[in-house]
Amino acid sequence: MTARILALLAASSALALSPAHAADKDASEKPAAAPYEANSASKRFSGTFGGRSVSYTATVSEQVLKDDKGTAKAAIVTTAYVAEPRDPNRPVTFLFNGGPGSGSLWLQMGAFGPKRVAIPSDARDDGGPPYPILDNPDSLLDVTDLVFIDPVGTGWSHTIGDTDPKDYWGVTQDAKSVAQVIRQWLSENGRWNSPKYLGGESYGTTRSAAVVNELEGGYNDVSLNGVILISTVLDFAAGAETEGAELGYITTLPSFAATALFHGKASAPSVEQFVEEARQFAIGPYAAFLLKGQKASANERAAIRGELARFTGLSEAYLESADLRVTSGRFYKELLRDRGQTVGRLDSRYTGKDYDNAGEYPDNDPSFYGIDGGYTAAANAYMRDTIGYKTERQYVTIGGVSDWDWRLNGGRDSDAYLSVAPYLGRALRENSGMRIYVGQGWYDFATPFFAAEYALSRTGFPQDRIEFHYYDAGHMMYVRDEDRAKLSRDIRAFIRSR
Repeated sequence: MTARILALLAASSALALSPAHAADKDASEKPAAAPYEANSASKRFSGTFGGRSVSYTATVSEQVLKDDKGTAKAAIVTTAYVAEPRDPNRPVTFLFNGGPGSGSLWLQMGAFGPKRVAIPSDARDDGGPPYPILDNPDSLLDVTDLVFIDPVGTGWSHTIGDTDPKDYWGVTQDAKSVAQVIRQWLSENGRWNSPKYLGGESYGTTRSAAVVNELEGGYNDVSLNGVILISTVLDFAAGAETEGAELGYITTLPSFAATALFHGKASAPSVEQFVEEARQFAIGPYAAFLLKGQKASANERAAIRGELARFTGLSEAYLESADLRVTSGRFYKELLRDRGQTVGRLDSRYTGKDYDNAGEYPDNDPSFYGIDGGYTAAANAYMRDTIGYKTERQYVTIGGVSDWDWRLNGGRDSDAYLSVAPYLGRALRENSGMRIYVGQGWYDFATPFFAAEYALSRTGFPQDRIEFHYYDAGHMMYVRDEDRAKLSRDIRAFIRSR
């Protein structure tokens, strides 16, 4: 009996020390992961903006987003410029770019930050480094503090641990995370009662509308004084170029006209007059013709073809072969084919040279490869070396996201008919103190100005609180020196007039 008990005890001891049990013991005693430590850098500067001398602190920092259990899920990098001494009643403006998947370097280093990169102002390629990084007297720091936000997958922003970045890649998911960053920044900096503005460029205007919905769509509101929309895209059907969709041909025609006039393929006293003529033709005779489809008469077709040729600078023979429906991509290639050049998508003032002169579409967009090198170099040099932000991560300029979820709030809407414009209409109706500024370039095909006008003139938008401003450049109008100064003056006046 004693021998049997001793054997059982020995077996029990061996079992307790078996690899499986040892692993269980190690797992149970494994220490919890250390709390995530946010990276940041800060430095004091001074400068003259809008004619006023301002002392300010520049801070590049990670805003850590946590779940309900307090687990760190993502680190979103913000670059904040705050005037000193700090004033809790001073306006603060939150800004971001678009993509989706673009960092905020464009607005920061091109338009509103205290420093800017100097690239050619006359639609020429930016060439090679070094690129001058200059004081920016057009920064808005004289009238508002500035917080630039890089959503997950852009800039240096990233997920933490095993968090899937796709959790943040969607219209609604992205808006929720940006709204959370804004709330945290307001709390950490004591700015809940400050006048607040939200500003975005390109898809950043889509994001602005979705973020407004997250900030003001419930009862735990962050009320805004204004929304700044630069190169606006709110209703994606307004610019859709798919078979059977006619609206896109209407909304891009005034941009065709502006571009044809700029390159000497049309004649008119001014771009303002010519695009107004194109607007009226597009929304009137051309829209009626498109709606009739194959039921339009031969005489009506001939009249439309002649006017399209006048506005677009394209031959009637080419227009007829395109069934009087010319897509933007074909226009970029065809307008200057006789010169062996293409025109840009982001800014059709820019021209490019393709491998050959055949084909329907350009090899690339000369208005993007004409500026990207300078902005990327300047953003890294300024934030790393001047402000002192240290990281081994590479700054994602654009293209850092994939498989974007275009559905709104998990619904069935997709980019086939996605419109976030109603979010802004509701916010205007429910917040009498909110206004909208819209800035559009004549030569922008990524977000045509007539499509923005269409989206914001629908039922439910108080028109007296929406103001439009136009610029003699394209999608990023601030690359042109005169328009950067005008943009700054216009937005400065918008903020001051609250």
